[in-house]
Amino acid sequence: MSADEIGEASRARLIKALDYRFSDPALLLRALTHRSYSHDNNERLEYLGDSLLNFAIAAEVYRLRPKAPEGDLSRLRASLVREETLAAAARRLPLADAVRLGSGELKSGGFRRDSILADALEAVVGAVFLDGGIEPARALCLRLLAPELAELPDAGSLKDPKTRLQEILQADARPLPEYTVLREEGPAHRRHFAVLCRLPDTGDSVEAEAHSRRIAEQQAASAMLAAITSKVNKDA
Repeated sequence: MSADEIGEASRARLIKALDYRFSDPALLLRALTHRSYSHDNNERLEYLGDSLLNFAIAAEVYRLRPKAPEGDLSRLRASLVREETLAAAARRLPLADAVRLGSGELKSGGFRRDSILADALEAVVGAVFLDGGIEPARALCLRLLAPELAELPDAGSLKDPKTRLQEILQADARPLPEYTVLREEGPAHRRHFAVLCRLPDTGDSVEAEAHSRRIAEQQAASAMLAAITSKVNKDA
């Protein structure tokens, strides 16, 4: 079987999995074309698809969680419309076999890369919108992320560690934690940060290290949360 025949067979399987028949097959072909393959690629369609996914998932989360405040809705939407989740949905189709990549990306395993798969999935959504309108595109978004929508987590579990630590301390009328950069090393493109998280009222502190200050602070907050939870469990 030639490369063209393999490509056609892969696209046929993808179309079946999408449960959508394109009036203009060229749109699907463009959606599956990475920039390494051609200048006529999927980047503009990806832009459309990203917006459509955010809209469709935001509306569905709004429907599924009628009492959730705006912050919780935003966290739930962001947990679904993100690279890792979209790449998982792309693999379920499967989309990887149908993506058209340049020789360099093929050799480096680009068809397995989350970023390429997520971008291609967004582009396919954009292509469906241009081909059939908003309703088929919205329906596709909901089908693609149906497993995740069926098992929406508690929004509180999606809060970052710094936010959760702050809320726990505020609930007990305790002062907010202090974050101090202990060390900042390495060249500009590869900085390394060591951060201390300290509770002013008890003096308890933990350290964490990462390649960005933000991540180091989050990791330190996570470690402090674990320490507080451990202490509560011991005292119970």
